Amino acid sequence: MSGVLPDRLAPGQPYPLGATSDGLGVNFAVFSANASRIDLCIFDERGRKELQRLPLPECTNEIWHGYLPDAAPGLVYGYRAYGPYDPRNGHRFNPHKLLLDPYAAELTGPPRWTDALFGYRLGGPRGDLTPDRRDSAPAMPKAVVTDNAFHWGERRKPPTPWEHTVIYEAHARGVSMRRDDVRAHLRGTVAALSNPRFIEHLHKIGVTALELLPVQAFLQDKFLVEKQLGNYWGYSTLSYFAPEPAYLRQGGPNDLRMAIRRLQAAGIEVILDVVYNHTCEGDETGPTLSWRGLDNASYYRLIPGDERYYINDTGCGNTLNLSHPRVLQMVMDSLRHWATAYRVDGFRFDLGVTLGREGHGFDPGSGFFDAVLQDPVLARLKLISEPWDVGPDGYQLGRQPPGFAEWNDKFRDTMRRFWRGDAGQRGEMAERLAGSSDLFDRRHRRPWASINFVASHDGFTTRDVVTYARKYNEANLEDNRDGHSNDYSCNWGAEGPSDDAYIEEIRGRVQRSLLASSFLSYGTPMLLAGDEFGNSQQGNNNAYCQDNAVSWLDWQQAASPAGRALIDFIGRLAAVRRDHPSLRVDNYGNGRREVAPGREGIAWFDVDGQPMTFEGWHDGEGRALAVRRMVATEEGLDVTLTLLNGGYEDLLFVLPDEGTAWRMLIDSSRPEAPAEQVHGHHFNLHAHGIAVFSGGPRGKEHS
Repeated sequence: MSGVLPDRLAPGQPYPLGATSDGLGVNFAVFSANASRIDLCIFDERGRKELQRLPLPECTNEIWHGYLPDAAPGLVYGYRAYGPYDPRNGHRFNPHKLLLDPYAAELTGPPRWTDALFGYRLGGPRGDLTPDRRDSAPAMPKAVVTDNAFHWGERRKPPTPWEHTVIYEAHARGVSMRRDDVRAHLRGTVAALSNPRFIEHLHKIGVTALELLPVQAFLQDKFLVEKQLGNYWGYSTLSYFAPEPAYLRQGGPNDLRMAIRRLQAAGIEVILDVVYNHTCEGDETGPTLSWRGLDNASYYRLIPGDERYYINDTGCGNTLNLSHPRVLQMVMDSLRHWATAYRVDGFRFDLGVTLGREGHGFDPGSGFFDAVLQDPVLARLKLISEPWDVGPDGYQLGRQPPGFAEWNDKFRDTMRRFWRGDAGQRGEMAERLAGSSDLFDRRHRRPWASINFVASHDGFTTRDVVTYARKYNEANLEDNRDGHSNDYSCNWGAEGPSDDAYIEEIRGRVQRSLLASSFLSYGTPMLLAGDEFGNSQQGNNNAYCQDNAVSWLDWQQAASPAGRALIDFIGRLAAVRRDHPSLRVDNYGNGRREVAPGREGIAWFDVDGQPMTFEGWHDGEGRALAVRRMVATEEGLDVTLTLLNGGYEDLLFVLPDEGTAWRMLIDSSRPEAPAEQVHGHHFNLHAHGIAVFSGGPRGKEHS
């Protein structure tokens, strides 16, 4: 724009929200139902000097708006909002605080922690009831006007069907910080995600979708900075439309677009972990950065009758008020922004139960779920919910609406307990292998709705599940009181790393059996980044603040003989799952349907090769199981048999005699053994081992 700024704005339009360039100027629109005035603040290109303060001249349907002629992308700006500072009634307006546009699509950088970021006088005798009059602008990030011009090239590949999907949960920074084959200035940035060797690695282990921990701009929380720690995971959102600046090089948001384009060109879908349940502003003692200063009473759920305080169903200090149409609109606009401007393939919703809460509690038919599922852009994407929060009745596994998949922590816990050798797990194991039909076989949902994982970013890595009997979170400086209290782990004879060959052999076998369980169960397997080569977090099961070698993937471990062997094992597992439709059915009804004369899609057997009995299912000491699965394909019947020995002794299984010849494909106790024909009717399976076989007509060769 020209060097001379106008002394007033033109009226502009109330839609779209945010800052929108039309080639001749920029329209600004921001929601506030309770403000009496909102000023647009223009800054120099580095965001250091405020050049002009212009009131938004119009307010239409609670949308404040104005138009700045001759402005263009690259303009740096923020807002100041006027209105009552009355926390007891839910209002926290303070024009001395520069506010980030909730629709900001690019930021100048992170906040710089000073007391001026707080809307109230820190340390004052009246707490948050006394407004602070210091200008926060020098410490605040500013918004940058952007355009979404990007050449995406040829038409995208069709999405991977759910039943073929294998998810790899990774951290955008930590996945590359210790990769020697990535140039130093690219490590820890989104550009490294599309490194050809990383993509080759994903292909080798059968991954079809990369699920990234939050890449929306987030806050480095004050209490962590004071401890010289960091908000590594990123679950403290500062902007719902802008990528995290620390993950970008000099190219700005297009760095992320380029990475997504290259991943998708290689057949890897990109799913974003998003946090719409709370914001980084925390409770009443938190800073005023955006939503709180624009319209606290609208954006947040406040305690009725005591509006000074926030409903905290998230455990993070506040809860977004998705029952308000403008707040819901912001979330929907944000989702569509990432789906269109960045072309992501799906979303994983942190604390999905919070998103489904209405005034009466969790509702699968809430406004949020209904809005997403009717949206022509969003409904076609992969949608995954974390089905719990810390509010009343916060555990809602299996109750998200059709169209959403769910993180299945019952799968995780059952696998860990079964392979640890706990008693009474055989029936639970069968439910999880069958796609957790007890949880998801309702409302015409499909097995893919169960996201099957044995480890995620939150908790032990799979290697640590077999290495530590308790957590070691001392580095978090919370006296080891944070994190899960029970990870269902076992150290198998020594706490921590061991040079005992016997202990390490057992650990390796259990580790492989755990990981194999996700690939050999109905549902959608999810692999925690690094689990495929034995990555450890040194026993830390809550590494949210460890932006260091504790959390960064150790690629030297991947290059070790043990790491390479485990990678090969995972690759074989993925290939077996891909090649055998009986391991990835898309309908629960297959298990009950007669696929061949006298044979249903699923059959369960005991160690003696006989069908499981009522007494067998209820034998608390039973730790072994066999499941035969079968589907009809255009080429004929696909039959697989999976043997599981969760006990402490080797077992000689009698293979079910159904006129089938069995060929062993994978045995977790012999990970390098080639596929081989089984002669006779018996198979010796080591303790804590899992093996899978393909079946064909006896007397004929089959694969």
